Amino acid sequence: MKMKMGKVEMVLAVMVLFNMSSCSAWFGDTHRNSILPSQARSSSCSRLLNPAGSSVVFPLHGNVYPVGFYNVTLNIGQPARPYFLDVDTGSDLTWLQCDAPCTHCSETPHPLYRPSNDFVPCKDPLCASLQPTDDYNCENPDQCDYEINYADQYSTFGVLLNDVYLLNFTNGVQLKVRMALGCGYDQVFAPSSYHALDGILGLGRGKTSLISQLNSQGLVRNVIGHCLSSQGGGYIFFGNAYDSARVTWTPISSVDSKHYSAGPAELVFGGRKTGVGSLTAVFDTGSSYTYFNSHAYQALLSWLKKDLTGKPLKAAPDDQTLPFCWHGRRPFKSIREVRKYFKPVALSFTNGGRVKAQFEIAPEAYLIISNLGNVCLGILSGSEIGLEELNVIGDISMQDKVMVFENEKMLIGWGPADCSRVPKSRDFSI
Repeated sequence: MKMKMGKVEMVLAVMVLFNMSSCSAWFGDTHRNSILPSQARSSSCSRLLNPAGSSVVFPLHGNVYPVGFYNVTLNIGQPARPYFLDVDTGSDLTWLQCDAPCTHCSETPHPLYRPSNDFVPCKDPLCASLQPTDDYNCENPDQCDYEINYADQYSTFGVLLNDVYLLNFTNGVQLKVRMALGCGYDQVFAPSSYHALDGILGLGRGKTSLISQLNSQGLVRNVIGHCLSSQGGGYIFFGNAYDSARVTWTPISSVDSKHYSAGPAELVFGGRKTGVGSLTAVFDTGSSYTYFNSHAYQALLSWLKKDLTGKPLKAAPDDQTLPFCWHGRRPFKSIREVRKYFKPVALSFTNGGRVKAQFEIAPEAYLIISNLGNVCLGILSGSEIGLEELNVIGDISMQDKVMVFENEKMLIGWGPADCSRVPKSRDFSI
């Protein structure tokens, strides 16, 4: 969904996670977008991978504040070159700002991506999944043009093509995997949504999503997850790289076919029911902060203000970092100094009308300390940016949790985790 706020800083370190044995077999060629599972199993490389147990893990850089996003390094092209991508579970397409030539491109940390000549045809199913209607017109049958608009008014226009991703699997296998990506050569963005990145990593539920393409080639199960550290960094994973025994599950909503949404849920404050229910929540790494609909947001503010009465915190309207900030007797240096003044918030999901899964948002997962030393509320009003009744659980509220999106079983899961420790290379094969 890609909604970002905050001062932009770029971490230019490239982390090498694994020392891998390389496998040179190709998955797909210049004439096909993917290969059938039977073909994949016949490859000497794919025999080293069991889709039920294989996985890929990438380290993350960045934070909620002041950077404003988490990014991953992907190696793409021939020869493979590194690119920094904004991680977005709220959209499908992975794309790079590219030299096609570029009509409008923002500043990037690496040279603009040089597109391959392997275009995806206009009537390809991958192209169709990016179009607003099923009966779209093809101005050029040999190529797929697309336009994507994000919730923060960012938009990109480009062409879909195939190129090679260099992926390191956790069992020591390195594969060059041919998959589709976007060549974005015309971007429109407001200053507030600008980030010095090469592109966006789309991890949604659609056909063009990287996890959907990897799964269609028989390389991993259709499962993604992430672990965002409140200290900065973390990791994302494709496949079975999580401990299911520590995960609480709730079903993915059947009403929303595009996003990782769940509901209905009831808003809970400090362990007490607020009377606000029937909430649908979208879990979206494309949003730095969490957004509640108008009813839930106003209820939260009311409970917060009542709870802060008599405590040594005063409103700080001069701090424009976020809509609501408070100052103390002296500038705060960390959330630890103020967490005792705030109560946890939670969304209580109903499963089958009886069993409830509770997604707790601790004070550390909805507050930031601004550059002015004030404590600010990282839950915002979604109605003010056009989200209407939608509630978005952003990066801030998913920190220090392993989040799992089980597309095959249609489940969303979460559990406490030390996200500062990136899982080491090990064989997950069953």
